[in-house]
Amino acid sequence: MKLKAAAGISALVLASSQAFASAVVVNQGLSEQEVLAAQKGWCQALVDISKTHEEKGQAAAKSLAKNVIDAAYGYQMGAVLFKPTLTVKPQTFRPTSEGALSYFVGGDPNFPSDTGFALKGWQKCEIDNNAVFIAGDSASTIGKVHFTGKDGSVTSVDKTWGFVKDDAGDVRIVLHHSSLEYQN
Repeated sequence: MKLKAAAGISALVLASSQAFASAVVVNQGLSEQEVLAAQKGWCQALVDISKTHEEKGQAAAKSLAKNVIDAAYGYQMGAVLFKPTLTVKPQTFRPTSEGALSYFVGGDPNFPSDTGFALKGWQKCEIDNNAVFIAGDSASTIGKVHFTGKDGSVTSVDKTWGFVKDDAGDVRIVLHHSSLEYQN
């Protein structure tokens, strides 16, 4: 009798663990192709926000930027470690989506120094990775990003990104550090 009960409990535990395992979303590893696609998408979104601002104004650019931030960054996962290129104390870091949105399109009285980095008329954005490090469902990149303005001038920044896959398997930016190149 004890053997039958133990076998029944074992079968119940096995069935329960299989049901639980099928309900758990397990992230699959990030590929270099996914990381490069996320970077390319970020660049294209920046150019699109700039173009939208020129053609349809601030409100349309802000709406697009909010959608981009919601889709590309991991703010819904907690916080994003975001240090934009052109920020100053006391608002150097932007761990909230509101801070990121203000950096990209300006117009938020809570961030009075923001003029809208994405509104600068960028025509082209290119990634030049120095290295890509992938570990399971996360990746880090370091390198340069080159922004081409309306007049053809190129601004280059040093950029470090961290990417993870969320529970739905979407690639999210969770670390974004950018700085102007050192000038001697």
